[in-house]
Amino acid sequence: MARIVPLCSSSKGNSVFIGDTSEGVLVDVGCSFKALRERLSLCGIPFEAIKAVVITHEHSDHIKGLLQLTKQTDLPIYASGGTIRYLTDNGCIDPSARLYDCDELNNAPTDIRIEYFHTPHDAAESVGYTFTAGEHKIACCTDLGYVTDEVRGRLIGCSAVYIEANYDKKLLDGNVKYPPFLKARIASNKGHLANADCSDFCAELIAAGATRLVLGHLSQENNTPQTAYSAVSDRLSKEGMRCGADYTLDIAPVVSVGKYIVL
Repeated sequence: MARIVPLCSSSKGNSVFIGDTSEGVLVDVGCSFKALRERLSLCGIPFEAIKAVVITHEHSDHIKGLLQLTKQTDLPIYASGGTIRYLTDNGCIDPSARLYDCDELNNAPTDIRIEYFHTPHDAAESVGYTFTAGEHKIACCTDLGYVTDEVRGRLIGCSAVYIEANYDKKLLDGNVKYPPFLKARIASNKGHLANADCSDFCAELIAAGATRLVLGHLSQENNTPQTAYSAVSDRLSKEGMRCGADYTLDIAPVVSVGKYIVL
């Protein structure tokens, strides 16, 4: 059965595996190559199950281990045109890597159907992905300042969604360690998704048939797992949606402890 397997999730590192023990797709390489192998093993996923790697954008918390991965393996890497230019121009990927534009995802060596969509973020060309495996359609969507029509159109109707709940507005506003320009960047339309906005969108997703929600990319400075969980569950409760009956809600851990979500 298909699984969502968060391997790391925070402002310091992000990587998630979508698939099962025989084949799947790795979204981003935000941890070291060694840590990636260890965390996959902890979750019962052999490294050989990775058939393709898709990159959302070039920020370091999403490509930290990409150079070593492309030096150590010949896995095909897919990214948007803008991201590809950044990766190659800045030495973020081995020159011999099998690097392909997202437009070629229909040729990826997996039975999982992969599609991409653009996300509003301060990167060269940030994207999210959907994965269709059997009867399940799974979305992975982080690093977006707001929910665009394109994002909404691609995620509505998915049965499972890995979605960003990056920050709590009160915690961000009150964070004395963050200068005003950084707070403005995070809260901008090309920054990150706030708990409140994530909660509103989750209500739309559940109403449209989603049954599995995973909150990811939580800021360790401006959010907490309980704050994000409560924001979403309270919002859904107001709509009469029951956790455990109408949907499940999970928080992606900062570092995997071997837990995954079975669809």
